Amino acid sequence: MSKYKKNLEFEMDDMPDRITPKKMVGVIGGARADNEIMNIAEELGKRIAEEGYVLVCGGLGGVMFAACKGARKAGGVTVGILPGRSKKSANRYVSIPIVTSMSHARNAIIARTADILVAVDGRYGTLSEIAHSKALGKRVIGLYTWEEVPGVEQVESAEEAISLIRES
Repeated sequence: MSKYKKNLEFEMDDMPDRITPKKMVGVIGGARADNEIMNIAEELGKRIAEEGYVLVCGGLGGVMFAACKGARKAGGVTVGILPGRSKKSANRYVSIPIVTSMSHARNAIIARTADILVAVDGRYGTLSEIAHSKALGKRVIGLYTWEEVPGVEQVESAEEAISLIRES
């Protein structure tokens, strides 16, 4: 690259060729969950942040809320891909709200954005995210979710999920 300085206060050669992004971990799961699942999701979010990964989710309640809460309390960054038209719909632990106005169609964006996904509990919306992720060739880890879906690697704890994420 040539030394181009017109109206610039730095040398272009000093620019990095590429900024290496952090691993983005999708946490997918139900908008409603019982206390046991909420605790598991919060622990998972905490562990994701401690590893220095960015947490990506649907940005609403239930598993998404708990995972974001765990990540933020551990100093992490959370991205919420929101279904509606307002940033205000994001749970209070979302660092970066992304408004889509796409309802459940946003599940494809979550699947595409994440490098690897962890499904925690969940219903048909979670199944949709799993399907999108598998169709894209993404690795999906399952915690108490859709055990009969081929290609979902089932684990029993946040620690086991983090171990699989680390090796990806």
